[in-house]
Amino acid sequence: MLKPRLFLSFTRSYATRIAEKPPARFPDPLLNHSNAVFKTLKDENLTFIHRPPPTAPSPHSTTLAPASPLLKPPTLSNKHAPMPPLLRPSAYNAAPSRMSDKDIEQLRKLRLSNPEKYSRTRLAKMFKCTPNFVSKVAALPRPQRKEFARKMEAEHETVREQWGEKKATFVAIKQKRREFW
Repeated sequence: MLKPRLFLSFTRSYATRIAEKPPARFPDPLLNHSNAVFKTLKDENLTFIHRPPPTAPSPHSTTLAPASPLLKPPTLSNKHAPMPPLLRPSAYNAAPSRMSDKDIEQLRKLRLSNPEKYSRTRLAKMFKCTPNFVSKVAALPRPQRKEFARKMEAEHETVREQWGEKKATFVAIKQKRREFW
């Protein structure tokens, strides 16, 4: 006959914590130094420990005569050493010289006299500057700009009329797609 078991265990039968490696306990470098001199004061609970410097100089020992070449001051003999390449290709170009006030006035007069003949790129080549500089210094008045834009649009329209049906369809689809951007 089987006896009923009266003792029921309500404790866990598995580990609840993950085993961890105990923290490392390194020996105290001051106490274990063979050449260290200890001086303990009796009245106060203080201990002074003096360790002599190592025989070989370390780069951290002094900055007056450093052992590491990284801590030494730069020498003047490397003055003509090769330099690393520049980061941007535009840095290789010399900066344009500043334009005189007289040249700027002449640029404005030419631009206002005949904007079709003296375009931004043509004036930029004449005065050796950028087209962006010409547009900032000698900007056309708004009515002239609108008239110029209308003429350019008319020229573009004549070119568009010569397009075939296929190209016109593709350009229309592209414009429709851009509306949803």
